[in-house]
Amino acid sequence: MAQKTNLTPFVVPGVVMRCFSPRNHRVTSALLTFWWRRGLDWFLDSHCQPIQEDDRRDRAARMRPVAFTYRHGWSRYTKIQSTGRTFQLQLLNHVRYVHQGQRQQSDLSSTSGPTSGRFSSGLPRTIAPPKSIFSVASPPALTLTPSPSPLSILPLSAVLRSLLITTVSSSPSLLAPAIGVMSLIANSKSSILNPDQNFALKYVMANTIYAQFCAGETPAEVRQCVRQIKHLGYSGVILGYAREIVMDEREASAMGQNAGIQIGTAQKLQEDIFAWRDGTIATVDLAGEGSFVAVKFTGAGRKAVQQLVRGERPCPDLEQAIAAICDRARDRGVRLLIDAEQQAVQPTIDEWTIEYARRYNNAPSRQALIYGTYQAYLRSTPSTLAKHSAIAQSQGFVLGVKLVRGAYLGTEPRHLIWDTKEKTDEAYDSLAKSVMRRQYGELLVKPPNGPGSFPEVNLVLASHNRASIQRALNIREEQIRRGEDQIEMSYGQLYGMADDISCELVQQRTQAQDLNGGKLEIPKPYKALIWGTVGECTKYLLRRGEENRDAALRTGDTRRAMVKELKRRLLGGN
Repeated sequence: MAQKTNLTPFVVPGVVMRCFSPRNHRVTSALLTFWWRRGLDWFLDSHCQPIQEDDRRDRAARMRPVAFTYRHGWSRYTKIQSTGRTFQLQLLNHVRYVHQGQRQQSDLSSTSGPTSGRFSSGLPRTIAPPKSIFSVASPPALTLTPSPSPLSILPLSAVLRSLLITTVSSSPSLLAPAIGVMSLIANSKSSILNPDQNFALKYVMANTIYAQFCAGETPAEVRQCVRQIKHLGYSGVILGYAREIVMDEREASAMGQNAGIQIGTAQKLQEDIFAWRDGTIATVDLAGEGSFVAVKFTGAGRKAVQQLVRGERPCPDLEQAIAAICDRARDRGVRLLIDAEQQAVQPTIDEWTIEYARRYNNAPSRQALIYGTYQAYLRSTPSTLAKHSAIAQSQGFVLGVKLVRGAYLGTEPRHLIWDTKEKTDEAYDSLAKSVMRRQYGELLVKPPNGPGSFPEVNLVLASHNRASIQRALNIREEQIRRGEDQIEMSYGQLYGMADDISCELVQQRTQAQDLNGGKLEIPKPYKALIWGTVGECTKYLLRRGEENRDAALRTGDTRRAMVKELKRRLLGGN
């Protein structure tokens, strides 16, 4: 016997909406559109099987035609059929089939996607109707011209919070005092300005800037955040532990020159190393297989910093701690990104990184476990990367490269950095091109007496610059067309920043996977974030603010993208 279905919550709002003109009653239109969407959502969710992972993108596509229909005329609405336990919903040019019985695999295929050189999508998809498992007649194949907004995958709370943060960071008059306050909090020894001891301050920060850039304070919060990021379509996360020590030039010089400086008791120094080891191992477990973990050697405490400044090898306790972290990462299928830090300690970090890469990057899978970080704003980076490439090639291990522009502009000696941002951009793009093509070039010059060929290399392209990402995508798609070998490569952006770029990478990844023809680059986008208490994360948050000060144009682009997305959600449309 056919089951009767109450369509009142679904149909009545649509009938009422027909009585109003959206051009004359915008407030009424918005309210009725909201209830119309709620009715549709209730109807489909209560009479359908839950949407599976492969179909989650259809949910957004299912909701958009409703507002579009209302805004552009009721005549575009076609019909709803109810026959027993099977329903057909046809809106605009989109057909949605749902079934309450056992879920069957429908015959959905995409026949087009982004073309070579395109960063964002926007191309039509052709969807063939399901087979005869459904009782309704199968209509002809239909074409979907509107493409979902890349930012549609973000929850509303994230859009609103990003809009607030980027509004402040894109305005010099607002950002300067905000950075001043953050600097005071990050460097103060007062308990009043310590978020971990001041509940009111912690509440304000935890619900604004901390929530924008950090994963959480507890393992449970971090796991939930990581799951949400992966559910949005990202390949994984780049997760870091918040412990670190940031020094100015005076502190670094004093620690390096005074061999007798008292940095703490032996017991306290050992406790710092063990706490860092345990926290980093916990981070590896939280990140999960396929993700990355960012490792800061300075997080191991004053003893580690002292050895880095002096150019020494790690002490036995620290060496054992690093080995334990590497072993756990290898067992969990997690890769380690050794963070770049200030130039007072960076040369030794490079030496330690190459040493552990030599030990761990020679697995039969030929996938790097240890990645070094190379900062393109430093004049010395091309020669450093060329030197490491020659070592990797001559000793037969895979070189892991994380390429960034740089994050310590405010504390580094100015003569170490390129004169202009344009020079930094040129260096970044040139180094990325050489690594992706595995070729030495004008900037990345083969060392004298070094091997002539380039080593096997894995790359994490960490950038918020749209032009750099587009150039990389163009190179990858050109390599696919020519049938050239490609390196293992991922894209990284900071959690809470450059979401307009990240979400476009996610969208291109989804569409390229749907095509599955091997002729399009399938990006692997990752979001980088840290976890720890609000107080532990303040120095990290301060650097994010300083980065935004140096990139007001980029954050302005993100702000405009968030405004556009918010308008789209309020007024409907694609």
